[in-house]
Amino acid sequence: MSGNERDAVESLERLGLSNYEARVFVALQKLGSGTAREVHRIAGVPRSQVYGAAEELEERGLVEIQQSTPKRYRPADPDAARERLAARLEREQERAFDYLERVQREQTGEETREDVWTVRGREPISNRVAELVGRATGRILFAAAAPALVSEATAAALCDRAASGVDVLVVSEDAAVRERFADGPAAVRAPVEEPPSDFTGRVLLCDDNVILLSVLAGSDIPGVTEETAIWSADTALAAVLVQTTRGGVEALLGG
Repeated sequence: MSGNERDAVESLERLGLSNYEARVFVALQKLGSGTAREVHRIAGVPRSQVYGAAEELEERGLVEIQQSTPKRYRPADPDAARERLAARLEREQERAFDYLERVQREQTGEETREDVWTVRGREPISNRVAELVGRATGRILFAAAAPALVSEATAAALCDRAASGVDVLVVSEDAAVRERFADGPAAVRAPVEEPPSDFTGRVLLCDDNVILLSVLAGSDIPGVTEETAIWSADTALAAVLVQTTRGGVEALLGG
């Protein structure tokens, strides 16, 4: 099996096919149509397993079976297969997330907050920042080292809370970050003192009991950085870290 074919099989598996189903489907695309013996020869799937895989593919609308002796199999063309797999994937996604949303709504009891949580990846961290900002009722301090760390959702959430009367302060030494908020309702300031050289991420303080701190670090891919954040809300540790971090930021701003 070539590298490209292996990649195609793995991708079909991620779309919901079993390994045998994916290999049979790829083999049939090569053949145009074929018997179990021919598919076995091309796909390397045990002949006894070709029949079951082909029947599963038929149920998915990806293969037609000719009732002859021996049976012959013909695959759906790639465009039709793409549409059917996409539709199936969407149905499964809706079924799964409808259930998860229902379970969440039915959840009882108080949410456990006595923890420090870790989030990895820029988008998940941005989503968490926006969600925490949306909860704030008194004051928010947000600091970011670069424009890439201020997502549209983050900027919108900060401006929305500021417009609603929450005291919002955005801090950055990067002029492009400050420019994003220049005409909005949030206060914007640049540090008077140079931030620590190892500060490359973002800081979020909400009210007196919510904190998120992130850092950037190199990944295994040259030239690519990964972001990792910790956050805590409504805990004794969060209250202490908020006060300490707020004091450090205020020192950079000149008091």
